Amino acid sequence: MNYNYHTHTKHCRHAKDTPEEYILNAIDGGIKFMGFSDHAPFAFPDGYQSYFRIPLTEVKDYFAEINSLRKKYKEQIDIKIGFEMEYYKSYFPKMIKNATDFGAEYIILGQHFLKEEYPDGVQSTVKTTDKSLLCEYVDTVVTAVKTGCFSYVAHPDMINYVGDSSFYIKEMRKICIASREENVPLEVNFLGIRTGRNYPNETFWKIVGEEQSPVTYGFDAHDKDAACDMVSLVKAKEITEKYALNYIGKPKIRLLNK
Repeated sequence: MNYNYHTHTKHCRHAKDTPEEYILNAIDGGIKFMGFSDHAPFAFPDGYQSYFRIPLTEVKDYFAEINSLRKKYKEQIDIKIGFEMEYYKSYFPKMIKNATDFGAEYIILGQHFLKEEYPDGVQSTVKTTDKSLLCEYVDTVVTAVKTGCFSYVAHPDMINYVGDSSFYIKEMRKICIASREENVPLEVNFLGIRTGRNYPNETFWKIVGEEQSPVTYGFDAHDKDAACDMVSLVKAKEITEKYALNYIGKPKIRLLNK
């Protein structure tokens, strides 16, 4: 594995180390293609800004620092700059315009919240048996995939539904079908592997294998050591082989400025 397009920075308030440290560790580990995709900044209509995103006051610094490092290490690694972003129907036109205006080259989908996050949002990783929340998650991800804006879906299985398994399979299959039809890859997420989260969910990846949706990998790095996480790669490969996943390797980056 010589790529990773899922990398955060300390600007999001829950990652650490400097972008240069991430880059150096990636280079040392043999990474040739790298993308920074910190959580996209966004202010809701009343001015509220999420606690886990880049503050609007730091967006210029985010791009300036990584652009400078990209030039510095251009002979050793290809670096792109983007965001990890949710799809919120009410705000998406503004969100995508902001991302483009800020200078993002690409975005990946990370649907961390339901009910458009604020003021009454529900975190996708909170355990639930509520079928309506699962349906909302699936419908939102499918709609996002069909916009053609997202390069891939990060941790598509992050929804922590623990209810009826047959209903889960039926609904989550819709994401897999949309992924295949729109050629938008689904990410086996290494953060979930190394921290023991509710994802990767093998029930989901079995469906992915059945539908032969395109699959890619992402380190989801929040510190320099995770900028080249070859330990979690072992488990990702096991999942890939176990369910005969359609692993495509490095995803095609859908550039926003084209």
